[in-house]
Amino acid sequence: MAIIAPSLLSADFARLGEEIAAVVAAGADWLHLDVMDGHFVPNITIGPPVIAALRPLTDVPFDVHLMISQPERYLEDFARAGANLIAVHVETSPHLHRTLREIRRLGCQAGVVLNPSTPPEAISYVLAETDMVLIMTVNPGFGGQSFIPAMIPKVRRLRQLVAAAGYPVHLAVDGGVNLDTVVDLAQAGAEIFVAGSAIFGTDDYGATIAALRARIDAALQDREQET
Repeated sequence: MAIIAPSLLSADFARLGEEIAAVVAAGADWLHLDVMDGHFVPNITIGPPVIAALRPLTDVPFDVHLMISQPERYLEDFARAGANLIAVHVETSPHLHRTLREIRRLGCQAGVVLNPSTPPEAISYVLAETDMVLIMTVNPGFGGQSFIPAMIPKVRRLRQLVAAAGYPVHLAVDGGVNLDTVVDLAQAGAEIFVAGSAIFGTDDYGATIAALRARIDAALQDREQET
């Protein structure tokens, strides 16, 4: 079953508690929280104190995406704040294997993230320590960007790598995910869909999430029939 994870980066930050309640009631499976440091990416967002403040508001899993330099220095802080899954970038983690193992030791699921220009093979040797691979389908740092079509074959290639390795690793996509792009992404092998402005930029979160889910489910059925 596909997972829809609304990105709080596109929510109204002055009403985060209300936005979380609304999007969870609308059918969100996870909540995606983008942490940016103004160094690895040209933006600054939230940190552990904000995540800790939001954690009591819902039982929905928190998928925390660390777009920061030296993420290994802050893993314990984010785990303590309430992250269920912590995802780190290949590009910022020279000791990626150690970092992923530490995330799991802290009781969280471990995710690894690939920027658009980073090849799938960059994570071939850490799949045993990985619960989720997040493919950035835009260049990270800002919400509301246009989808990069070249990421479709990249998702497909990662699905092949994961299947060949035999590990239960889930594939997620983030960036420009909307009603127009989810079909190709689902058919290529994505299972977790991070959507920001496509949800929070609409008047009816429930209708939007339902429409996304319907298109994803239809695409997954087509993929099963093809195989």
